[in-house]
Order: sequence, then structure tokens, then C-alpha cells
Amino acid sequence: MQLRYAFRLYPDAGQQVALARAFGCARVVFNDCVRAREDARRAGRPFPTAGELSTRLITQAKKTASRSWLGEVSAVVLQQSLRDAESAYKNFFTSLKGARKGPKLGAPRFKSRKDARQSIRFTANARWNITPGGRLNLPKIGAVKVKWSRPLPATPTSVTVIKDSAGRCFASFVIDTDPAADASRMPATYQSTGIDLGLTHFAVLSTGEKIDSPRFLRRAEKKLKKAQQDLSRKQKGSRNREKARLKVARAHAKVTDARKEFHHQLSTRLLSENQGIAVESLSVTGLARSRLARSVHDAGWTAFVNMLEYKAGRYGRTLIKIGRYEPTSQVCSTCGVKDGPKPLNIREWTCTACGTLHDRDHNAALNVKQAAGLAVTACGAPVRPGAIPAQHEETGSHGFPTANCAA
Repeated sequence: MQLRYAFRLYPDAGQQVALARAFGCARVVFNDCVRAREDARRAGRPFPTAGELSTRLITQAKKTASRSWLGEVSAVVLQQSLRDAESAYKNFFTSLKGARKGPKLGAPRFKSRKDARQSIRFTANARWNITPGGRLNLPKIGAVKVKWSRPLPATPTSVTVIKDSAGRCFASFVIDTDPAADASRMPATYQSTGIDLGLTHFAVLSTGEKIDSPRFLRRAEKKLKKAQQDLSRKQKGSRNREKARLKVARAHAKVTDARKEFHHQLSTRLLSENQGIAVESLSVTGLARSRLARSVHDAGWTAFVNMLEYKAGRYGRTLIKIGRYEPTSQVCSTCGVKDGPKPLNIREWTCTACGTLHDRDHNAALNVKQAAGLAVTACGAPVRPGAIPAQHEETGSHGFPTANCAA
């Protein structure tokens, strides 16, 4: 399995200029590739191959007056930018044919220097290295200071330098993990649990444990509101407006980082305590259109379930998702009688058949576990046949690092 380990970078003034130059050159090459393909499509010609684009947009472009500054950055950065454009078109055509899962993808668009995220990638061919003093030495950029929050478990195959909207720089390393070593990190357990995700409590387990929702966005709303008001009062194009924009971006980044850290710690704890985990597949997109949209986004259920999924595959655990139409809140977990739908304000109810008093969320968590068939035998094997550890796809170069917090 491949994972990403992200570490904060602290470039000096000269390195910040070199990074900005590299970001700009990679963006120009990407846009030139999109423009060349669009021109060929409009003219009815076949798309130029990757080799033709590399020769025309990089090798020959460096010899022209209008693109001579492309030679000031590493050639690997420019080549990887072309690969990103090729991958974007490949994903677009795959989605267009219906062979790609998930929502439909649009055609690649031009990148802007005002985009919230800028990135460049260095492969092994770029000959980057980590110095004995712990700095990241990048070609034509220099040795950048790195905040090592933990050691790298293996030799990285590539590094992506990312600059976010808050002006922070990160080095994201791709690591090939050892499945046997990862599985040995987790203690042996035969326990299993069902999880009911909610808003009043972030998660209620079938054991009866209730995990409160931190509500990071709600707690930061006052500060975010003031920062946004200050931004709206600044004149467009002024330096003060840019300072106010960074202040807003940093406030949002703080909320995002806190939520991500909470998800990482909780998902790791649940997987260390349980061999099997069952969770309900929620329609987050549909719930985000309701009056609870802000609270739904603040909870971040999708990100949490995705963490459970890739960590289950990494550590040899079992994750089972049950259908969203399973009536977990309507069925009595004791006798199995379906008692009908109930409004959200009813948090406790008594079964009309057996007379058992149920906590709404705890009962739903028990039903999630039963629907997944996660009762375990004495030897620890799940009763449900065909359950296999969830797999995690290889991390791409465009997504934000998936393992930038404690995993």
C-alpha cells in the first residue's frame, strides 16, 4: 500500500521566490498542454502525443524568448506537470465512458496563479535528497528546513511540494508500506462494533459509548465572522486585502486541521480496539442540501469513513458498509420488530412488541452491527461470509496528504 506522509516546510525568502517560480512554470506548462489539446480538438486533428507535447512545450519552448525562463526550474517539475495534464484527460475520458466510479468529471481547465493550492512534484530522477542535517534538498530551490513530526518508515519514491491557501508549504512523501509490519502494530483483538454517526454525538458505538461531536466550525464561527468582515472592508487589489485574506484562510485551515486530527485519532483507536467495524453509508450530499447542511459539513463523516477504510486495509481489519436504506432507527435490536419511522426529536422509544426501552442512537448502532453480521466466533473469525479487508486506492498527486496526522 502507498501512503503519503506530509511535513511542514519553512523556506527562507530566497527559497520562497524559487518555489513561486517553480509553481508558475509548472502551471504554464500545464496550461500550454490543455491549450494544445483544445486547439487540436477544434481543428479536428488527433490529439498530440505526450512525446510531441514534451518536445514542443518544454524542449523547444526553452529556446524561445517567451518561454526561456522555463530553464530556471528543474526539468522534472515540467515533465510531471505534463503527466498531470495527461492523467486529467485520461480520467475525463474514462468518466465520460462511464467506466470511472463516482461523479462525472469535467474536462481539464486552465490553472490560475490565484488557485488555493499550488503544487510541484519531484521524482527520483530529480535527485532530491534529505541532508544529514534534516533539510530537504530540492534541485534549483535549495535545502529547505523541514519540521519532522515523526520519522519516515521507508525511503520515499517521490515528494510533492504543496502550498495551500493559507500560504503554508508542505512536503508530501510517497511511502510504500509493509503490510506485515503494519499489521503487527495493531494488538490482537476479537471484538467488533457498529457505529451510528450523528450530529448530537459524532458517533455512538454498539457498546453504548457515545463520542461527543467537537463542532470545530461552530466553535470558530465568531472568529471567522470577524475575519471575513475585515476582509470585505479592504480595497480589492491592496496589500491589506491580501493580509486579511491570509488571516481568513489561516482561520479556516486551523479548523480543518483540528477536525482532521480528531478523525485520525478516533479512527486509529477504533481499529486498534476492534477487528471488525460496521458503519452505515450515509447520503452526505443529500443531507448537505437540508437545513442541517452546516452541521453535516462540520462533522466530516465522509472523511472519517474514508480514513476507516484505508486504515482497515492497511492494518488488516475488516470494515463493512451497510446500505443507507437499512431501517436502523426503526427496528428493535432486541426482538427485530419494525416500529416505524420516528421524528428526530424522539431520542428514546419503547418497543411495542417486547417493551424494551431504547436509546435511539445506541439501538441504531446495534442494528448496524447486526446488519453487517459482525458477531464473532471464539476464534475471532467473522460469521458473515465473504467479508474482506477494505482496500485503499493508491494516493494520487493531486489530493491533500492522507497521512499528515497521527495514523
